[in-house]
Amino acid sequence: MESPRIIAGVARIVRDVGIAEELAQDALVAALEQWPRDGVPNNPGAWLMATAKHRAIDLVRRRERYARKLEEMGRDLERSASASEYVNEPSDPDDIDDDLLRLVFMACHPVLSADARIALTLRLLGGLTTAEIARAYLSPEATIAQRIVRAKRTLAAKGVAFEVPYGPEREARLGSVLEVIYLIFNEGYAATAGDDWLRPALCEDALRLARVLGELMPKEPEVHGLAALLELQASRSAARTGPSGELVLLKDQNRARWNRMLIRRGFAALARAEAVSNGGPGPYVLQAAIAACHAHAYTYEETDWGRIATLYGFLAARIPSPVVELNRAVAVSMAEGPEPALALVDALAAEPALRGYHLLPSVRGDLLTRLGRTPEARAEFARAASLTRNERERELLLARAEECDRA
Repeated sequence: MESPRIIAGVARIVRDVGIAEELAQDALVAALEQWPRDGVPNNPGAWLMATAKHRAIDLVRRRERYARKLEEMGRDLERSASASEYVNEPSDPDDIDDDLLRLVFMACHPVLSADARIALTLRLLGGLTTAEIARAYLSPEATIAQRIVRAKRTLAAKGVAFEVPYGPEREARLGSVLEVIYLIFNEGYAATAGDDWLRPALCEDALRLARVLGELMPKEPEVHGLAALLELQASRSAARTGPSGELVLLKDQNRARWNRMLIRRGFAALARAEAVSNGGPGPYVLQAAIAACHAHAYTYEETDWGRIATLYGFLAARIPSPVVELNRAVAVSMAEGPEPALALVDALAAEPALRGYHLLPSVRGDLLTRLGRTPEARAEFARAASLTRNERERELLLARAEECDRA
C-alpha cells in the first residue's frame, strides 16, 4: 500500500525510478527484519519512507557529482526522514505538491512508447504485478515485463526530470496520464487476480489523482470526464460485494448503499466537462455519461438502456475497441432483447484481443440463458470461470453454471 508513495518520494532524491523502486524494496526488507524484533512502529508508512530516504541520502552522498546538492537538501531531508510522520517537502507554489503525480508524468514522458508509459506507471504507482498489468492490457506477461525494464532504462539513460511539465508538453502527455489513472482505478474496482474483488486503495489513489488533475486543468473536458467517471463508478463500491466478500451483480445491488455524495460529485464533474467542452464529447465524458445513466436510475428496471446503447455507439466511433463493442452488446440486450445482442457478441468471437478474455463467454452465457439455451450457457460460464484469475469472479461464474444444470 505504501510502495507507490515511497517510490515517488525517493525518486525526487535519486532521480531514477528504477533505483527508487529498489530502495523502497530495501526498506520493506529492513521492516521484515526489524519489526518482529522491535515491534511495529506507530506509523509504519512514515517508518518505511524514513528508511528508504535515509538509504537514498546515503546513495547520493556516494555520488560525488551530487555533493553540492546534498549540502543544500541533506539536513532538511534527514529531519523529515526522522520525524514521526512524513511531511512532503515544500515546493514551488506554482507546482503541484504531489510526488505521486510527478511520478505519473515522469513515467508518461514522450521518450517512452504509449504502452510503456502506461505499464511503467501501473507498476510504480499502482504497485501492480506484471501479471495484473498483462491482464489489463490483454497481453503476454513476458511482453509487459520487457516493456517495463526497457522503460526504466530509457528514463535513466535520458535523465528525465522528476517534475510536472508545463505548456504544450503537458498537453501532449495528458492523454497518457488519464489512461494510466483510468487503468489503475479499474484494477482497484475489479481486480484481475487474487482473492478479493475490490482493491480500495487503488481506487482511492486514482480518484485523488483525477481530482488533482481537475483542479490543475479546469478547462480540459476529458480531465473532468475522467473524474466524473471514477466518482460515479466508486459510488457503487459498497454494494458490489456481499457480507462474505462475494461479488454482487449490478442488477442485484442494493442501490440504497450507493454513495450519494460520490454520485453528486460525479454529476458535478460531468457538468464541468460539458461546460468547458468545445466540440463533441471525448471517450471519458461519454463513459461518464453512461455511468450517470445508472446513477440516475433508482432501480435496475428504471435504467435507460436505450440511451446507454446509443452512448456506447458514440464511444465505439471515437475509440474503436472490441471491449467497447462487447459492452454495447450488453446494453442492446437490455434495450432490444438477447437475440440481436447475441449476433453482436458472436461477431466478436474471432477478435484476437478477446482471446482468453473471460467476459466474452460470460456475456454470451448470460444471453444464451435468457434465450433458454441452458446447456450452451453452462458451457460458456464454465469456460469463463476457467479464464478468470479472480477467485470471487470464478465463484460467481461457477455458480451460474450450476444454475444452468438445475434449470
